[in-house]
Amino acid sequence: MFYRLPNGASPVEEFLDLLTGKQAQKVLWVLQLIEELDAIPRQYFKKLVGNENIWEVRIQFGNDIFRLLGFFDNGTLLILTNGFAKKTQQTPLQEIDLAVRRKKEYLARRKKS
Repeated sequence: MFYRLPNGASPVEEFLDLLTGKQAQKVLWVLQLIEELDAIPRQYFKKLVGNENIWEVRIQFGNDIFRLLGFFDNGTLLILTNGFAKKTQQTPLQEIDLAVRRKKEYLARRKKS
């Protein structure tokens, strides 16, 4: 499931719209793996260390590396908050911070409803 801003926009959908058709196909293939497999290989999905249970979907397409960040809601539903093209070895801190902020905002909104 993709996180939605209060105005209904989906940052992950907007990111996917920027990709080529083949890049987006690879992202969707990896997301399908994550949804269907019981044991997901680390090359596609791993928990980031030292943060508030943020997980990283890992996609490589040729020389391009893409990441989607997200969290689990009630332990089963993965909410993807943001996506980006990875240019450095480390996952950018501002992307992790954005995922944490959106997680808190999502949980606060859900609590109200």
